[in-house]
Amino acid sequence: MQLETFRGRDLPSVMRLVRAALGGDALILTTHALHEPEGRAFEVVAAKPEALEAFRRSLDGGLAAARRARTRSRVGPYTVALVGPSGAGKTTTAVKLALHPKGLGGRKIGFVTLDTYRVGALEELQTYAEITSVPMEVAYSEEDVGPALERLRDRDVVLVDTPSRLEAECDWLSILRRIDPDEVHLVMPAGLRHDVALRLRDRFGVAGVTHGLYTKVDDLEDDAGLAQTAEAVSLPVRWIADGHEVPGALAAALPRILGALGRRWSDADARRMAG
Repeated sequence: MQLETFRGRDLPSVMRLVRAALGGDALILTTHALHEPEGRAFEVVAAKPEALEAFRRSLDGGLAAARRARTRSRVGPYTVALVGPSGAGKTTTAVKLALHPKGLGGRKIGFVTLDTYRVGALEELQTYAEITSVPMEVAYSEEDVGPALERLRDRDVVLVDTPSRLEAECDWLSILRRIDPDEVHLVMPAGLRHDVALRLRDRFGVAGVTHGLYTKVDDLEDDAGLAQTAEAVSLPVRWIADGHEVPGALAAALPRILGALGRRWSDADARRMAG
């Protein structure tokens, strides 16, 4: 989303600049009081309404493409894979998605894990699976994929947990390609620097990433940081995780991200401020 920054000595004059440049329905993202050597000033970051709509489409518009596999003669459960770096919270996010009503709760869920590398990884997901009565399969090789999915054929959705390690050619990548998931969500903390987030997006692109899924949102000062990260990464986003509680701390992404952007200011707002 293209943002424009306006500065002035008082807020009404800055708002007049915004209105002249972007129109009376401009979207105000942030307003800051600045303390400069010359004295106090104000800075307003704003965008055109159509920029907001384009941003909304970028967050939401990948869903049809991500369901590309459904256009083929494909049967069986819908599959959603979670990929991402160590510590991002893929396993707990998978459980949240399985149980939370704003995730996939209410559907018949199955787990498949490819994480046979990390010590304790199988036990962690197995414990969750037993507590929640969700069937779980382990795929050690490509040959395990067919039988595992066959045993989960009565499920509505299969969630695929993956390792964090990602060398040039990993065994789990070939297993994931054999699964051929409908969606692949890149799970990463929302507070990452944008350059780090972009490197992760490019690095895990070999896994066929279709969406972003941001965790640890509660570590941010406010949701504006979440919106900035989502814009920088430029992937559709369906869910965010904003805490450690299982199965809670999961939310639909679009209302939270768009709600963080600000508000539209009308001419009446500007006149009232000027008065």
